[in-house]
Amino acid sequence: MEKSNQHLIIWLASVCTFIFVMIIVGGLTRLTQSGLSMVDWQPIAGIVPPITPADWQAEFDAYKSYPEYQKINMGMSLSEFKVIFYWEYGHRVLGRIIGLIFFVPFLVFLLMGKIDKCWRGPLWIALVLGGMQGLMGWYMVKSGLVDIPHVSHYRLAAHLSLALVILVYLFWLILNMAGIARKNVSPSLRYGALGLASLLAVQFIFGAFTAGLDAGRGFNTWPLMHDQFLADAATMINPLWLNLIENGVMIQFLHRWLGALLVLGIVAFSFAAIRQGVLLRPVVVLLLVSGCQFLLGLLTLLYAVPVVLGSLHQAFACLMVLVLAYLIYVSLPDKKTL
Repeated sequence: MEKSNQHLIIWLASVCTFIFVMIIVGGLTRLTQSGLSMVDWQPIAGIVPPITPADWQAEFDAYKSYPEYQKINMGMSLSEFKVIFYWEYGHRVLGRIIGLIFFVPFLVFLLMGKIDKCWRGPLWIALVLGGMQGLMGWYMVKSGLVDIPHVSHYRLAAHLSLALVILVYLFWLILNMAGIARKNVSPSLRYGALGLASLLAVQFIFGAFTAGLDAGRGFNTWPLMHDQFLADAATMINPLWLNLIENGVMIQFLHRWLGALLVLGIVAFSFAAIRQGVLLRPVVVLLLVSGCQFLLGLLTLLYAVPVVLGSLHQAFACLMVLVLAYLIYVSLPDKKTL
C-alpha cells in the first residue's frame, strides 16, 4: 500500500464494504417482497420512520391505496406491514449512510488538500454515479406503484448493474491507489479474463430478470425443467425473440445454463493459468467462489428461492465480480487509472 494514499484507500474500502452490504440488503428486500412498502420518496424527511401509532396508521393507509396491497396483500395487518416496511426503510437509510460516508470524508480530504489532483476527477465521477444510483432506485420503485404491483425487471436490472459498476469502479481506484503490481501474462489469459467478466455481466442481467419476474419459483428441478430440457412454456410469446427478455421460463433457462457455461469457462481459464504458473492465488480464489456460487444457485432453484439461499447466491456473485475485476486489473499490460 502506498502510504501517501493510505487514508484514501481505507476510506474507499469502507465505502465498498457498505456498498457490498447494500447490494445484499437490496436483494433481501426483494426476496422478502418488501420493496414497494414505502410509496413515496423523501430524501431528507424519509430518514425518520413512523413513530406514533397515528404515524404508522397513516403510512399503512398510504400503502393501502396502491396496487400491491389491493391485489396481493389485501387483509395484511399493521404488524405484518411493519416487517416489510422496515426492510425497505433499512435499504433506503443504508443508501443515505453510504452517501454520507462517501461525501463527508471526500469534502474533508478536499479541503485539507489530502487528495492528489490525479484522483479528484475519478472521485467526482464516483459521487455522480452514487447520486444516479439513488435516482435509479426510486425510478425502479415507481414502476411497481402503478397497475401491476411488481417493479420492472428492466429497471431492477439497471439498478443492480449500476450498483455493481460503482463497486467495481471504486475497487479499481483502490487497486490503482495501492500500486498493485501488474503481472506478465499471455494475451490469451488477459482476453480470457475479459471474456469471463463479459459473460458474468450478462449472467447478472439475467439473474436480475429472474428475480424481477420471480422466475426462480417455478420449474424447481435440475438439470431438466420438469422432464424437459427446455420447457414448452419458454417459447409461448410471439414474436419468438421476445421470450429472451420477457418470458420468465426462458429467462430461468438462460440463467441456469449461462451459469454452467460460466463455471466451465472459469475452470478452463484456471487450468490455463496454472499451466502457465501465473495468477495462482486469485485463480484458486475464483475457483472456490465460483464453485460455491454455482452450488448455491442450484440449491436456490431446487428449494424455490428461500430467502437465505437467495441472499447467499447474490453475495457470492458479487464476490465473483470483485475477483474477476482484480484478475483483469493485474492482467493489463500497463498501469492506467480509470
